[in-house]
Amino acid sequence: MTITWSHELDTGIDVIDQQHRRIVDFINDLEAAQVMKDKKKIREVINDCVDYTLSHFAFEESLQEEAGYQYCKPHKKVHELFTRKVAEYQERMQLGDDVSEELHAMLARWLVNHIKRDDADYVGAVKANMQGVIKEKEEKQETAGWFRRFFGR
Repeated sequence: MTITWSHELDTGIDVIDQQHRRIVDFINDLEAAQVMKDKKKIREVINDCVDYTLSHFAFEESLQEEAGYQYCKPHKKVHELFTRKVAEYQERMQLGDDVSEELHAMLARWLVNHIKRDDADYVGAVKANMQGVIKEKEEKQETAGWFRRFFGR
């Protein structure tokens, strides 16, 4: 079951959407490796996907914290539970179990649901914070320009 990116998965935060698309690519790569029955590629894709997803979670959580998102801790807990579940699959894989099909189905289902529900909930807070940061930066640049014009520096 290949995941096709659709606009209903867009959060409206470009960097997050790009990261989500990359995770979708990993999930689709896993399916392709399954079809080829390439155990080495399956293991590689799973490990790369996990590494990338962990860094994505950390980035997403930092945006939420910076924005003062009120449900940051519960969202982080969701990430932690997911990480533990995937670690169980990795452990089984290390023991020789073929978990690729089961893991693929879980990843695809979880990611789509997580984006549509959990991630959609923090978008407003993060976007508002990002707009505030941009405005603050623009104001500082205006002030710096005025300062240089006035004092000749």
